[in-house]
Amino acid sequence: MLYHLLYPLKEYFFAFNVFKYITFRAAYATVTALILSFVLGPKMIVWLTKMQIGQIIRPDGPSRHLSKEGTPTMGGVLIIGATIIPTLLWANLKNPYIQVVLVVTLWIGLIGFWDDYLSVVKKRPKGLVGRYKLVGQLLFGAMLGVFLYFTPLVQEHARSTAIPFLKDTYLDWNIFYIPFVMIVVTGTSNAVNLTDGLDGLATGVTTFCFLSFAILAYLAGHAVFADYLNILFQKGSGELAVYCMSVVGAALGFLWFNTHPAKIFMGDTGSLALGGALGTIAVLLKSEFLLLIIGGIFVIEALSVILQVVSFRLRGKRIFKMAPLHHHFELKGWSEEQVVVRFWILAALFMLIGMSTLKLR
Repeated sequence: MLYHLLYPLKEYFFAFNVFKYITFRAAYATVTALILSFVLGPKMIVWLTKMQIGQIIRPDGPSRHLSKEGTPTMGGVLIIGATIIPTLLWANLKNPYIQVVLVVTLWIGLIGFWDDYLSVVKKRPKGLVGRYKLVGQLLFGAMLGVFLYFTPLVQEHARSTAIPFLKDTYLDWNIFYIPFVMIVVTGTSNAVNLTDGLDGLATGVTTFCFLSFAILAYLAGHAVFADYLNILFQKGSGELAVYCMSVVGAALGFLWFNTHPAKIFMGDTGSLALGGALGTIAVLLKSEFLLLIIGGIFVIEALSVILQVVSFRLRGKRIFKMAPLHHHFELKGWSEEQVVVRFWILAALFMLIGMSTLKLR
């Protein structure tokens, strides 16, 4: 909005030319998101507490979590709002990349919101039935896949994904591109959701991931940098950096209240929306495999659940004390703070490894 209102005024006053630069707008999108989180966070906590919209704790989890019963949840509404508003203010709203990520944020955010509403407000223990959530996620993935298949945002390698560590090497999915997109978006959304089990865990890890993709989006949208790094140049994709940094600001602002002991949880509203957006951005930037590295924590958490279920059904034995993996370490004696900070450190490591692939080709 500000981009469309103020950038044309450069003809009358040269200072408005600053709105041309993605780095400037991304920086102020981050600041705007932080301020919104800081201002609205306490108000939302008070309102959710007054409305008795509190987290329901599973009795089969670590006993220390029982004290968290009743902590305000559905804080994902704050994250989504603190992401969308700065994006609307600072991004180029005519950009198709921005339009797509705004749609996925709202679409999957609504699925998570409905799940939280049924679980917390309507007191249905399982919330929205799992298959309905899955259908909603897969439906968006299918629509995105069809859109990119028939009206690709880039002509070169339109239905492909880049292979990390290899220069100018892409895997062409051809007709399987649509189901591949469905798997990436749905899988990432649910992986982030599984990771959201400790105070600040998913919020912090998400911050590292979106920071990585903000850098990648900027580089992919810059012809000179893209050519130098031998990555696919995607005109207009740099605008995604504004969105990604809005998420970073919103997540950091939310972390102020979500760090241990958490005063608010994001709930499925936030975790599903953030995961869906992250998967969509990876698809748009042809970096689905790179997401496996940058989002290594999410991959590990999701795999721990899959392995636990498969092992129990085939062998009648569990591999971990409890899945997802963060609960396993809790039951081994790690404090919640230790698990969270150590997972953050690993997330930073995965980010550095992922970014290094841009030069190690």
